[in-house]
Amino acid sequence: MGDEKSSPSGLTEAQAKEFHGLFMTSFLGWLAVSVVAHILVWIWRPWFPGFNQ
Repeated sequence: MGDEKSSPSGLTEAQAKEFHGLFMTSFLGWLAVSVVAHILVWIWRPWFPGFNQ
């Protein structure tokens, strides 16, 4: 523990990389779900009246 560099978060470099990987996977999954939801809502009810008539 004495030879590892300290970081503001208190994580080691390996822990930070693992957290980053999990965070990015979760974020991209959330982004994909939200994009699909927006497309489905757009098909159901367009946001701009008269645009899709």
